[in-house]
Order: sequence, then structure tokens, then C-alpha cells
Amino acid sequence: MDPYLDILGKRIRAKRRELGMSQEGLAHEAGLDRSYVGRIERGEHNLTFVSLVRIARAMECDVAALTIGLPTASSKTGLEQ
Repeated sequence: MDPYLDILGKRIRAKRRELGMSQEGLAHEAGLDRSYVGRIERGEHNLTFVSLVRIARAMECDVAALTIGLPTASSKTGLEQ
């Protein structure tokens, strides 16, 4: 499991719960399958940017609010070569 997907999934779940939304409700509002939302929240699925935008829109928040600090400035992803 990728640690960034895990963190992002936890943030999505926390925001959804803060709003009192069910996974099914979020999936419906975002136009996604409920099982897909569940896999995202568990960090099991590498979601597309479009899916992230749909989720953020459904929760009436910015994508930035869900991704702030990802990755951390000190992290090395292997992409800086």
C-alpha cells in the first residue's frame, strides 16, 4: 500500500464523516461506485485526478484541502532523478 494513498484515503473518510455522509451518499453525489469509494478510503486504489475532483466537489471542498502536505517537502519518491 502506498503511504500517500493511505493518507489521502483517511482524509477523504474523515471529511465524509465530518459531513455526516455515508460512502453510498458520497459515491452517488460524486458519480462513482460505492465499492470504488471504499477502496479509495482504504488506500487500496490509485484514483484518477478526475475522481478526486468529483469527490472534492461532492464534499464541497477543494482538492487542495484533501492533499495539503502531500508529498512532504522532505520526502523522496524516486521521481526526482
